[in-house]
Amino acid sequence: MSIKITFPGNKKVDAHINGFTVHTDQRIADGGDGTAPAPFELFLASIGTCAGIYVLGFCESRGISAEGIEIEQRPIYDPIQRRVGKIELEIKVPEGFPEKYKDTLVNVANLCAVKKALENPPTFDTYVTEKSVATVLV
Repeated sequence: MSIKITFPGNKKVDAHINGFTVHTDQRIADGGDGTAPAPFELFLASIGTCAGIYVLGFCESRGISAEGIEIEQRPIYDPIQRRVGKIELEIKVPEGFPEKYKDTLVNVANLCAVKKALENPPTFDTYVTEKSVATVLV
């Protein structure tokens, strides 16, 4: 799999993956146009949505409706480290949700592939190459 990153203008940066385009931008206060989430906001959203797909899959496998279930994600900023130091995921279930599955929901949410990637981060290899210009024969 390859993800192509392009720069459509101003502070916008797009990622093209599997036929989709993920748009990002910066807040107006940061010089952007405020037309899309910032890359770090998408990163944070990937954590909650990943946990969500695991919760949804668990409910579907048990024949439990996921209607009314919400996950509220709160990034907790660490001012000393100057970064997000903790992320809370609160799974809110509707009244009457089976009590015996509440702890299991926490366990399945913690299976999230994004969370696991953060726990064992990949290595990065960043380098520069020159794009070749295709020669057109007439």
